[in-house]
Amino acid sequence: MKRLLSYLLIIFLYASASAQETQTKRALLANGETLYFINPAYVDSLAKMITEGEVYGRIRSNTFNFKWANEDANHETHLVSGLGASLVYKSATLHDFDFKTALFYSYAFFNDTNNPVNAFKPGKDTLSRFNYVNNKDKSMAVLGEAYVRYSGMKKSEITLGRQIVNTFYTKPNDTKMVPNTFDALVFSTEIIPDTEIQLAYLDKQKLRDHEKSHAVLMVGDANSSSAVQPQWSENDDSAMHKGLTYSALKAAGKPTDAALIIAEIENNSVKNLEIDASFYTVPSLLSQFMGELNYAFKLKNSLTITPAIRYIKQFDNGAGKVGGASYTGNTSGYKNPDSLASQMLAARIVAELDAYKLNLGYTHIFDEADLITPWRGFPTSGYTRSMGIYNWRANTQSYRLELQVNANDEGIYKDVFIQTSVLYVNGDKEKFVSLDYMYYYLGFVQNIPAFENLQWRLRLGYADFIDKRDDDFNYLDSRFELNYLF
Repeated sequence: MKRLLSYLLIIFLYASASAQETQTKRALLANGETLYFINPAYVDSLAKMITEGEVYGRIRSNTFNFKWANEDANHETHLVSGLGASLVYKSATLHDFDFKTALFYSYAFFNDTNNPVNAFKPGKDTLSRFNYVNNKDKSMAVLGEAYVRYSGMKKSEITLGRQIVNTFYTKPNDTKMVPNTFDALVFSTEIIPDTEIQLAYLDKQKLRDHEKSHAVLMVGDANSSSAVQPQWSENDDSAMHKGLTYSALKAAGKPTDAALIIAEIENNSVKNLEIDASFYTVPSLLSQFMGELNYAFKLKNSLTITPAIRYIKQFDNGAGKVGGASYTGNTSGYKNPDSLASQMLAARIVAELDAYKLNLGYTHIFDEADLITPWRGFPTSGYTRSMGIYNWRANTQSYRLELQVNANDEGIYKDVFIQTSVLYVNGDKEKFVSLDYMYYYLGFVQNIPAFENLQWRLRLGYADFIDKRDDDFNYLDSRFELNYLF
């Protein structure tokens, strides 16, 4: 451990000295997305393709304190910290080909006795829980990205390998230590004017707390792995459908390694109108369609009012009979417990004036089935999604008022970026143990003015359950993050 800290300190000091002489290579947006300001050039030889590539470094720490108002066997207050680093290499482009690799390392700090890993909430992504319970390993060393890209087609490119895939349904969600990535083939094009199209075949996923790739829509069990806690060996995302286990899928004659296929389009051909549509399918199991409209009214004094509407339709292609209508596995209170067919309707109004952005959103999940999107793209995002909240279960209505101050598209926040919101979630009393609650969120992001490559983040979320039988388990979710990029 001392050796690791020494290495990180040496890298930090070297990078600090180098940063004084070089331009900022990249930056982080408030959502964790990375922006690259310096990219390798086009070259004319294989040697230059390698030697004229760019190396990007990052040192990061994350601390998570999850405090319950009261504790029991299933609700344990815990403190977890992670310290790690990453190195990214992007080659120069030769004959329209380039490649990228990204290595990530994370080490988790927690008290083994007082903080059992099965109780971890957001802090679970500082390590691989599966590795820890099987070999007591608190660290992760991950090949996060490794792909080849061809961009020789007109306004189009194709990417093959392990990569970040940004669609409505799939996100890197890089707010912990390692991003969410996929082993995939992705084609994107802007050949149609004012239109972006993306087609993706995602064979495997590698979640943020995994070292190896795994199935996109299957939960491990004792028949898929003889290891301890086999459910952590496959897709163990918090929003994963817990009923789609290896054994249940095999018994039903369904594939356990089905791919995730996505088609997405964004069109801006009508002035001030953005049209978005996205579709996914996991063959023989599940499909979903999303359509969204945003229209901007640009008024006087730089004021912009943008109403929006989003509709989601989920199609059951056989997964409902395998796992049931609820992603928890408990279908009590569901009208059709064996069907995953469902819908969502959402609406919002966004007002922007100078450094201020106000968002009033509403989402309604129909009283049919839960929505299944366990790839870090959240169906209520941008409307009523707040940190750590999963409000897309059947017959749930949510209302949120959000304020942002000093947002920007450059990822360098010289002025403190502030994001705060109040969320009310109205659950179904016949289905859920935790019913109606208020959720209060406050977040800050800033790049240190005298040290622009160093960014700090503080995020706080408090859940206040309204029903008296639930308020014993109100909780405070606190997260503090430091990122140094070089």
